[in-house]
Amino acid sequence: MKNSSKSNLDRAMAELLSNYQSPELPMRASTHRPMPNRSEIIAIILNLHRILFPGFFEEGESSVLTSEDALDRLLYETYYRLKRQIVLAFSFFAPEKDFSEFEEKAVAICDGFFEQLPTIQTMLQKDVNAGFIGDPAAQSKEEIIICYPGFYAISVYRFAHELYLAKVPLLPRIMTEYAHGLTGIDINAGATIGENFFIDHGTGIVIGETCVIGKNVKVYQGVTLGALSTRGGQSLAGVRRHPTVEDNVTIYAGATILGGNTVIGANSVIGGNCFVTKPIPPNTKVFAATQELTLKRDSINKE
Repeated sequence: MKNSSKSNLDRAMAELLSNYQSPELPMRASTHRPMPNRSEIIAIILNLHRILFPGFFEEGESSVLTSEDALDRLLYETYYRLKRQIVLAFSFFAPEKDFSEFEEKAVAICDGFFEQLPTIQTMLQKDVNAGFIGDPAAQSKEEIIICYPGFYAISVYRFAHELYLAKVPLLPRIMTEYAHGLTGIDINAGATIGENFFIDHGTGIVIGETCVIGKNVKVYQGVTLGALSTRGGQSLAGVRRHPTVEDNVTIYAGATILGGNTVIGANSVIGGNCFVTKPIPPNTKVFAATQELTLKRDSINKE
């Protein structure tokens, strides 16, 4: 290595080591505790999909859950992997406590989570059905499960939401941000979403933490269900700041609906590119002002 290169690297190393001592830089090493493992959490998501939809998320053609023994093994494997990550999540934020103090809590959370799996499965089956009924381009329910990014984002959200309700730190966000990265659909684990939820196309959708969505809601690409203002920063944590969407609402592409006091009444339709910050009564159609199109044809000079 040339002397100039070594000198540059030495300077960089000295500055980095100095930065490591800064209180402004979060340092995992300072806690002497391992963080939850992102790769493990992704593996848990895959296992949960394999458990709830046998044959659709397998890595090999023949590795389908066809027996009680196979399901039993996968359930127990997933249970203990999830329990370990829950212990790591709690202990990372309380390094002064012993791991054993979180074991009992993790067991209780895992017991509750796996008890809810059949209910989550039923909810997701209804989401699949909503997608099939709502999209004439869908040729089968199997296509919804295998291909649709909206269904994938919804399913990961439903896993993460159970852990969010159990107040598990970090894991729910890792799950939903993983799905966000794959699909372009950002559903915060704290949102409350009813059955028969269908996301069509999906790219660019944002659903905030305190958003409440009723049953039979259909949302198109580019929709934002967000906060009217976040200038308050951390002082707004836990405050209702995202809209409520009641039953049987359709929200078309590019619509933006903001604010914790904004309620979209049941059976309403929000048109594309609308900007809504006030409550909308039930049975209402909302459309943006029609933009006039100007068509201009270039003259063609013929010789």
